[in-house]
Amino acid sequence: MKRTMLYVLCALVTVLSASAVLPVLAHRGKANEASDVEITPKISVKGPRGGGKPSPAGPAATGVLGVLSPSLEHRWAVVVGISDYAGTANDIQYADDDAIDVLNILTTVYGYKRDHIELLISDYIRENATRADIISAIDWLRSREAAGDEVVFFYSGHGARSKGYVAIVPFECTASSLIWDVDLKSMFSSFETTRIVFIFDSCYAGGMTEIKASGRILCMACEEKRLSYETGDLQNGVFTYYFAEKGILQGSADTTPKNGVITVEEAFDYARANVPTVVPQTPTISDSFMGDMLL
Repeated sequence: MKRTMLYVLCALVTVLSASAVLPVLAHRGKANEASDVEITPKISVKGPRGGGKPSPAGPAATGVLGVLSPSLEHRWAVVVGISDYAGTANDIQYADDDAIDVLNILTTVYGYKRDHIELLISDYIRENATRADIISAIDWLRSREAAGDEVVFFYSGHGARSKGYVAIVPFECTASSLIWDVDLKSMFSSFETTRIVFIFDSCYAGGMTEIKASGRILCMACEEKRLSYETGDLQNGVFTYYFAEKGILQGSADTTPKNGVITVEEAFDYARANVPTVVPQTPTISDSFMGDMLL
């Protein structure tokens, strides 16, 4: 599914106004009273740039497995990757590839049933990663999961922020369409299972800790005030490449211990060590699962 395309170097945006590429000034509604919303594109670069900060945090992986994965009948996922946004000015290149790679890993490495995964991508053939589609997919998860089940939620695309809150950016790419961290917290608050993995490859992803809870792991591509990158050399978001494709699919993250299986924490540690060598981006994690989680 990799595509050969022209590489676009997006300008690093600090504040976007109504006259900028992305229309972003709007009211967020009752969730809070913030009115200035900043949507920031994932940054596309040709090749390695380096410059990321090595994380001072110790390894996430302990080498001790927690509660083992439930049977295949009790594993569910929503996988979202948006490269083609409404119009043409806001498009990126590899977020949909990120999603397809994660889908393949869940099914081929970890044995997830394909009909237990909702894949939402917006590409040049179809548009099915709107705000309503993503919310519907989370509702689909809620209607199927039960206590003790395993749930994965993956998102790759643009990120947004507003006065201490962060958001994922659906296909519409407007302030009114954003799904905020507090929205996700509310949507997942009624889930019966506590075994949930969230993976965010987007700008400001590190701010998603609003949704942390017992048993949950949040793997976030960058720190709360930093940006996320994709590169043509890897044909992926840089975090997703090292976490999923290189780390899990190619087995490079099998280190703690090296035993032929890769936990979420091992994959994250591998990504955190390698992403800063390629782009100025430092992954971060919130891990409230007891022991290491094997999907």
